[in-house]
Amino acid sequence: MSEPIAFACRDGVRLGGHWWPHAGAESRGVVVINAATGVLARYYHRYAAYLAAHGFDALTYDYRGIGASRPASLRGCGYRWHDWGTQDFDAALRTAAARAPGAELLVVGHSIGGFLPGFSPEAGRIARILSVGGQYGYWSDYAAPRRAAMMLKWNLAMPLLTALYGYFPGKRLGWLEDLPAGVVRDWSFRRARMELAHAPHERADILARFAAVTAPILAVTLTDDEFATRSALARALRYYRNAPHEVVRLHPGDLGYDAIGHFGLFHARHAADFWPATLAWLRGGEAPWPHRRLALQG
Repeated sequence: MSEPIAFACRDGVRLGGHWWPHAGAESRGVVVINAATGVLARYYHRYAAYLAAHGFDALTYDYRGIGASRPASLRGCGYRWHDWGTQDFDAALRTAAARAPGAELLVVGHSIGGFLPGFSPEAGRIARILSVGGQYGYWSDYAAPRRAAMMLKWNLAMPLLTALYGYFPGKRLGWLEDLPAGVVRDWSFRRARMELAHAPHERADILARFAAVTAPILAVTLTDDEFATRSALARALRYYRNAPHEVVRLHPGDLGYDAIGHFGLFHARHAADFWPATLAWLRGGEAPWPHRRLALQG
């Protein structure tokens, strides 16, 4: 059973989430689960319960502006996408460490959640990272056959609707959850180099935080993931220049499906295939699927 929790970021913003205590006498580690952009933390609750049943403590939480961490009004809230790393993930990591003192700090990040850890000043404490479809959504990395349609949706329609409403009304459109305007601007007009989204005097510090991460990273993607392409993974992992990484590119057929896509691996249908494989990495850094390892250029 989970426990609802709330915790504060360094800037005073309070976030909502759930704590999933481990089964058994001793914790195998504490896992912070980072959501994808515009996805509620509750989507990952069954995976968190699965981890807890296998001896891990887990923390799920909503980024500021989303779900249990949504303010009374999204209009004018001023939230930015990098706040999710510098503030929100940082607070989640510190909360997890405080609630499970002495346990290994582990991260499972989905999509943008797989990229965020390097923003935290505390990220050097992380023992291992599992990044599932981890990247930060730069338009030229979209899968080539779908790039034009994706740009029309995410880089044109989304910011136009945001300008009209003062926030992105994604929920009523069936396009993820509602998002703060600042997050949308940062996504839609993202530059090839992440640090350029920060003020010049902040860039060296941000790059140094990523460089301080030495935790091994297992980066998993799928052949039908239109966001987490080879170039997208390479762009994200370059920032973790001191973290050893292994990249695995699965075919949906490896898990018994014709299609899975960017958002599918945390669905409960994968509790018998993908989820058990992640345990080997979280427990001891053993990378599954050696036949699907992918070498990245750059």
